[in-house]
Amino acid sequence: MKLRKSWEEYALQLAIVASNRSIDPYKKVGACGLDFENRVLGVAYNGLAPGKDVEVSFWVDRDERRKYMIHAEVNLLSHFKRGDCKILACTLLPCSACAAMIAAYGIKKVVYSEVYTRDTNALDIFKFYNIVCDQI
Repeated sequence: MKLRKSWEEYALQLAIVASNRSIDPYKKVGACGLDFENRVLGVAYNGLAPGKDVEVSFWVDRDERRKYMIHAEVNLLSHFKRGDCKILACTLLPCSACAAMIAAYGIKKVVYSEVYTRDTNALDIFKFYNIVCDQI
């Protein structure tokens, strides 16, 4: 009988809670980073830059608004410096651009819950950089 969630499961649960702050009506994404002592480095979610207000009509065209969205992983990486993070948990498999940034930050383990079907290149990027990537 398992009495306690793993650190990866714990981080993913925190990422799920963080995703609730996103105002994106199509895809709410959250991320959480743990350090080498399993302390929370931060949580983040996808959205627009702080202080940016938009009309409701902005959200109508999903493809048009996508280029303005700041991904949860990018928001999270701004919380710490390279080498600080042991585990990065995301509610969605990172896109290829975020995967490259994760590699640049020296993160060695990524866990996620849902596959991002528009871009699965992160799996190849993580493999190339020897980053463990598990769907949980």
